Amino acid sequence: MSILVVGSVAYDTVETPRERRERQLGGSASYFSLAAARFAPVRAVGVVGDDFRAGDLALLSSRGVDTAGIVRRDGPTFHWSGRYHEDLIERDTLATELGVFQDFAPELPAGWRETPYLFLANIHPALQADVLDRMVAPRLVVLDTMNLWIKTTRRELQEVLARVDVVLLNDGEARLLSGQRSLAAAAAAIKELGPGRVVIKKGEHGALLFGRDSLFSVPALLLPEVVDPTGAGDCFAGGFVGCLAAAGATRDDDDRVFRRAMLAGTAVASACPEAFSVDGVLALDAAEYERRLATLADMMTP
Repeated sequence: MSILVVGSVAYDTVETPRERRERQLGGSASYFSLAAARFAPVRAVGVVGDDFRAGDLALLSSRGVDTAGIVRRDGPTFHWSGRYHEDLIERDTLATELGVFQDFAPELPAGWRETPYLFLANIHPALQADVLDRMVAPRLVVLDTMNLWIKTTRRELQEVLARVDVVLLNDGEARLLSGQRSLAAAAAAIKELGPGRVVIKKGEHGALLFGRDSLFSVPALLLPEVVDPTGAGDCFAGGFVGCLAAAGATRDDDDRVFRRAMLAGTAVASACPEAFSVDGVLALDAAEYERRLATLADMMTP
């Protein structure tokens, strides 16, 4: 079953302690789409400028992503620039140039309103709500957000959270949104806002699923080398939602299918930091994906 993702398609300039890469393909919709497309067809909605390389759109298409919802506008493509610290965990944002993304108004091509799975990537809550208003009875709605929207648009965010099935946040965002220090208390408070399930990402420490009636913890895979962590969270979301779509999951299913999706998201996301831009997730073939799933299973077996 198809997945509709609405988010950013961008260029990133990334500097690590070892290397600097200029204007590489990035954006939440790009990373998510390439991760999810290994499981199910993806329809991407976004906006790019007149400087966006045709080859990058062709790359998305070649991996099973329908780019009919990515419109081109006059002006520069959204560009983010950041510098990672020596630990490759902390980073400083050097520049955020919104370009055509500043006036982004999602456009859904004909027939896309009936897409069964919807992922609302990290965009303004008002845009997320607008997309939801136009959808026709999706089977499952998953939402991502960030501290900026929690701080500046809390009311709009809470209104859209009341309408979604799963929310993805990192641990800092969960604490900020809930006002709770304990992650268990934070997840319980966020559930009160509407989502039936809460996924809390903890970076190198794995992720937690607070399900309808269970708690599930997935460790992170240990990597021999981290090159560029940019986009790993979006790749986790892609693997997670992609696995759910491949299984035909609904909001009414028990937590078992969501637990399997947590493993899929973790396995796919682990490939992202092994290379710059989207190269890591592109290099993850079926055999290596299965090997990483097996490694996760071994790590979780007493």
